[in-house]
Amino acid sequence: QVQLVDSGGGLVQAGGSLRLSCAASGRTLGEYVMGWFRQAPGKEREFVAFISWRGRSTYYADSVKGRFTISRENAKNTMYLQMNSLKPEDTAVYYCAARRTYSGTDYYNGELYNFWGQGTQVTVSS
Repeated sequence: QVQLVDSGGGLVQAGGSLRLSCAASGRTLGEYVMGWFRQAPGKEREFVAFISWRGRSTYYADSVKGRFTISRENAKNTMYLQMNSLKPEDTAVYYCAARRTYSGTDYYNGELYNFWGQGTQVTVSS
């Protein structure tokens, strides 16, 4: 099984940038499609971004499209989320997630991801 450790969160002012990382161990990251999810206090977990095995396909939530970029370096067993133009409403705990199987349409469904990082806090001040 793969183990995931996400990092890179912090406190940033609105309009600023952060880059989150998700490091994998135990298995080769290239065996998995990957996603980023987030959960704000009092809210349900929501999909943020998805990337396929080799990065050929990416998808984003409408709320982050044009501001966030998901990428991966399989040789380094690491996935990233570059977050620009951050807004206070982006404040949440961010989680990376992995799954082996993917049908091509259900990338946003967190229930189908088998492996999760521990989460990293992102706080955007106004």
